[in-house]
Amino acid sequence: MIESILPAGVIAVDTFEDPPQATLFPEEEFLVSKAVAKRRAEFTTGRWCARQAMQRMGRRPAPILVGPRGEPQWPDGLVGSITHCAGYRAAVAAPAAHVSTVGIDAEPHETMPDGVFEAVSLPEERDRIMLLEREHPGLHWDRMLFSAKESVYKAWYPLAERWLDFEDASVTFHPGTATFTAELKVTGPRLHGRSLTGFSGRWLVEKDLVITAIAVPAQARQPTLSAR
Repeated sequence: MIESILPAGVIAVDTFEDPPQATLFPEEEFLVSKAVAKRRAEFTTGRWCARQAMQRMGRRPAPILVGPRGEPQWPDGLVGSITHCAGYRAAVAAPAAHVSTVGIDAEPHETMPDGVFEAVSLPEERDRIMLLEREHPGLHWDRMLFSAKESVYKAWYPLAERWLDFEDASVTFHPGTATFTAELKVTGPRLHGRSLTGFSGRWLVEKDLVITAIAVPAQARQPTLSAR
């Protein structure tokens, strides 16, 4: 499902269940040795999806450990992203020679819990979401914003290797094209010879899920922000 919002060359694998054949490498087992069953299932199936993607690329399956912020550490020469929520797990991977960074996120298509939307959004974003709710009812735009910001962070961190707060990026949705843009409010890292100022992504609402994705091509122009 998620492959429909990703460019060619990014391999995606997703599932709506935890397959019994999903296993971990010993190094990964250690990371979840004390985890509750829910966390262990999410972690295991996410890694299983990632290794299925590797195999489709002709790469040998390998452990995917975690970095200082809990981010997946992909084998040399690969970039990727993993997401999971209730009833859904997905992973994407691509050669680093073709894609600079990728970020994906999946969320249940439902209203955010009380107080969360205000905590993760900027005033300008709240104004835009209110307008979207009037003009395009039936979609949970608050949840979409949260998901987009998660994808932004996952695309940002491998490039910058530093934290990005929710208020450090301003997201604008473009319903006509099912896309979004994110304007960075902080100085970004150098990418393709220029300072990174934002990301462009796509979104999908299907099977009671909100899914967002960002993929930045390697050796390409910096993503530009669409006119508001």
